[in-house]
Amino acid sequence: MNQNQANRRILRGETHSSRATVSAVTAVLLTVLFLWLALETVLALLGEPALLAAPGQLWRWLTGLPQATIPAGLAAAGAGVALLGLALLLTALAGGRRSRRALESDRTAVVVDDEVIAAAVSRRARLAAGLTPGQVTSTVSSRSVTVQVRPTSGVPADRDAIHAAVDGELAAYRLDRRLAPSVRILKEGVLGQ
Repeated sequence: MNQNQANRRILRGETHSSRATVSAVTAVLLTVLFLWLALETVLALLGEPALLAAPGQLWRWLTGLPQATIPAGLAAAGAGVALLGLALLLTALAGGRRSRRALESDRTAVVVDDEVIAAAVSRRARLAAGLTPGQVTSTVSSRSVTVQVRPTSGVPADRDAIHAAVDGELAAYRLDRRLAPSVRILKEGVLGQ
C-alpha cells in the first residue's frame, strides 16, 4: 500500500463514523433471539417444559394473532417493524459523517474539526470588519459556513469585505469538499464596542 492509499484510509476513518455499535447491538439481539428459539426447540424435542413458550404455543399464537388483534393494532405493529427495518437499512447505507474535514496535503493526512474551522473563520471575519470577538459567530454545516455578524451600533459592516475574507480563509485550507460561505449581518448592533 503506497502513502496516498494509506492517507485516504486514515482520512476516511477519521471523517466517517463507524456503524460498529449499531451492527453489534443488532447482532447480539438477533443472536439472543435465535438462541432462545433453538433452546425452546431442543427442550420441546426432549419433552422438557418450556422456559417461556414452547414452539407449538408460539406458532399457535402467531397464526391466531390476526383474529385476536384489531386491524389498527396489526397495522401499527407492521408500520413499526417496517420503520425499524428502514432505520437499520438507512444506517447501513447512509454515509455517516463526523464533524471533521480533510485538508489537502501532499505529505500527510490532515484532519480538522468543524469547530476549529468555525473559530478560524470567525476570527478572520472579525479582523476584516474590525470587530470584537463576541460580535462574530460562525457555524459549519455539511456544505456551508454561515457567518453571523453583529456590528457596532451606528457603524455599518462591509458585507463584501467580510465575505471576501471568509472566502479567502476557506480557500487557504484546501478542504477536500468546498464549503460555501454566507455572511449574515444582523440589524441589531452592539453598544459600546
